Amino acid sequence: MQKKKQCGRLSLKTDEIERYIQQASAIIESADAILITAGAGMGVDSGLPDFRGNTGFWQAYPVAKARGLSFEALANPEWFERDPSLAWAFYGHRLNLYSETIPHEGFSKLLELCHSKGDNYFILTSNVDGQFQKAGFDEAQICEIHGSIHHLQCTASKDHGIWSAKETKITVNMEVFQAQAPYPLCPKCSALARPNILMFGDWDWISERSDKQMKRFGRWKLDMANEKKKVAVIEIGAGTAIASIRRMSESAAKQFHTSLIRINPREYQGLHGTIKLPFGGLEGIRQILSI
Repeated sequence: MQKKKQCGRLSLKTDEIERYIQQASAIIESADAILITAGAGMGVDSGLPDFRGNTGFWQAYPVAKARGLSFEALANPEWFERDPSLAWAFYGHRLNLYSETIPHEGFSKLLELCHSKGDNYFILTSNVDGQFQKAGFDEAQICEIHGSIHHLQCTASKDHGIWSAKETKITVNMEVFQAQAPYPLCPKCSALARPNILMFGDWDWISERSDKQMKRFGRWKLDMANEKKKVAVIEIGAGTAIASIRRMSESAAKQFHTSLIRINPREYQGLHGTIKLPFGGLEGIRQILSI
C-alpha cells in the first residue's frame, strides 16, 4: 500500500511526489531561462513570518491579538493618520526584521541555477522584504508587485515620489507595540512618511517603481516568447488567500507552454498539468535541484 504525504485536505502518494520531482528537474535541466515566482512562504525558512491567517499573524504580533487587530486591519494606510506610533510599530518592526534577516540557502541555490542559464531569469514576487536583492539577484530582473518596505513615500502628496529607506531606523517597543518618535519624514515637505507598499484599502500607494518593474518583466516575457526560449516557471510559497502570484504563475506557464512547478506545503493544488510539490520553500528547492 502506497504511503501518502498528508497536506491539509489533500494527500499525494510517495511515488507521485517522486515523479513530480523528476519532472520538475527535467524541465529545469532543459530550460533556457528561469522564471521564479514567490510568495510569503519563500521567506519562512529564513525565519520570516508568512502571516498565514490570523493565527500566524498573531503568533508574530501577540499585542495585535490583544487589541483585536487582524493583518488586514493593521496593514491599512489609515493608521499613519490615526496612530503613527502603531503604524510605524508594525512597519518599523518589519523593516528592522527584513533588514537583519539573512536569506536562506535556497536563495543561493536558485541564484546558482540562474547563473547556469547565463543569467537569463526573472523574479516575480509579492514579498516586500527585499530578500532576493540581498541574496544577489539583479535589481533589474526583479518585479515586486506589492512594492518594497525598503522604499518610502510621503503621506501628504503623491507628487513627492519614492525614496530609499536605507538610512531609516525605527525603535519599537514590542511590549506596548508602539514606535518611538521621531518617525520618518518626507524630505520635500516634512510630512509623515510611510512604506512604499500596497496596503489594504490603499488609494495613495505610488506604484511607479513597481510599474517600471512590471514593464521590464513584460518585455522579458515577450523576448523569451519571440526567441522561442524554453522557460521553467518555479513558484514558491504563494498562497491562495491573496492569489495574485499564483494566477500570474499559471498565466506565464501557459504562455511558455510548460508545466508550472508549484512548491507549497499545503496549497500545492493547481490547474491540470501542475507539478505539485508539497514542501516548504527550502526543502522544495533542494528536491528539484538535487538531481
